Amino acid sequence: MIALIPVAGYATRLYPLTLDKPKALLEIGGRPMMDYVVDKIIELNNITKIVVVSNHKFASQFREWAKKRQQTVSIPIVVLDDGTTSNETRLGAIGDAQFVIETENINEDIAWVSGDNLFSFSIKPFQDFFTKKKSDVIACYDVKTSDQAKLFGIVNLDSNGKVTQFIEKPVKPTSTLASIGIYFYSKETVKLFRKYLSLGLSPDKPGEFVQWLFKEKSVYGFVYGSATDEWFDIGSIETLEAVRRRFK
Repeated sequence: MIALIPVAGYATRLYPLTLDKPKALLEIGGRPMMDYVVDKIIELNNITKIVVVSNHKFASQFREWAKKRQQTVSIPIVVLDDGTTSNETRLGAIGDAQFVIETENINEDIAWVSGDNLFSFSIKPFQDFFTKKKSDVIACYDVKTSDQAKLFGIVNLDSNGKVTQFIEKPVKPTSTLASIGIYFYSKETVKLFRKYLSLGLSPDKPGEFVQWLFKEKSVYGFVYGSATDEWFDIGSIETLEAVRRRFK
């Protein structure tokens, strides 16, 4: 299994903090956000390689980070440069995933963990659920209220945990389960990224791929949201400052 960390966005909502530094390398609690992501990935079974995909503007910073982090991680960390230099020319999350699949010649399961996620829970049970279901699984976090649900990609699940609906930022949410940018995809689904893009569908947000995928095959949701589960979507300077206070 390959672990994929897409970090090729430009995080324009966090300007000026991200003009010269990528969002995933901003520090929280004295550590880059990426460190927390890797901490969770190395708990998983059978990860043979961690692939970080960056834009050209920040690739050198991620390579410097990877060189330091590799000293404490036995799993190889590979940093790929997608060649883009601006928000206008970015490949998008799905475009970057296909870039990684082609560059690394990937033909195995993928654990996708977005690099700007910060969360307290282990994703090992999530991986176990993926293994049990033998089907693609997305991580969901219960944001509890409809007002919060309007801000995210919202998932509806049936009694077996199967995805029955996925809507980005719904005006009238019918669920409070937010997709949080963590996915386990089978090697069969890895081949579908090319098909998705060939249809002219949006290469930008990972949730848009899920919106298409669950209509093509079975996709399940694994739900977090207990009293001890914490998840932070760091999309603004205000949220970043609040999380920094939390981790101080």
